[in-house]
Amino acid sequence: MTTYPITSSPSLVQQAEFLAAQLEFTQSSLPEVGRLLHVLTSHITQGQIGEIGSGCGVGAAWIVSALHPDSTLITIESDVLRQAASRLRQLAKLVQQLFADKSNVRALLGDWRDLLIYAPFDLLFADGGKAKVTEPQTLITALKPGGFILLDDLTPEEYWPPEWHGRTDPIREFWLKDPRIAATEIRVTAKNSVILATRIQ
Repeated sequence: MTTYPITSSPSLVQQAEFLAAQLEFTQSSLPEVGRLLHVLTSHITQGQIGEIGSGCGVGAAWIVSALHPDSTLITIESDVLRQAASRLRQLAKLVQQLFADKSNVRALLGDWRDLLIYAPFDLLFADGGKAKVTEPQTLITALKPGGFILLDDLTPEEYWPPEWHGRTDPIREFWLKDPRIAATEIRVTAKNSVILATRIQ
């Protein structure tokens, strides 16, 4: 079987990954998720893109690397439980510096709901925080009709720990069954999957 090399990451992504390494930040988006974001973004020629959970800007960098000049990205770091407030402010400032020369990119710090003032979105990446679990209806209404939402950090069932067996996954239960969206689960690595959905109602 012929194997093909994986395309190297865009330079902006490499900068964000370097920043994450410097700060010992281990929760950045997987490259496979980043490439999917890159593909989705490349099809939005004039629209609004949102990201919940900036982290060190890796996911945003994948988006920005394919962002059309007439499109806008708003990314917000909102997981205040993960780090001290001063640490969050430092992180947000570094991400803002990463995209300082991009006039169509806004990096914010605040509650994830602050992102909703920029809705509706053509693409929404619900990465950090628990919005995809606690307020999925809100995320759906934040999409334009035909808009996409990407949910990552899902574990395929065969890799669930024993204590999860027999349980219902609330994310899959909602996002794969809600009649307002069409959704599918995509395996991006052997042990990681995402849900990609589009608003149809």
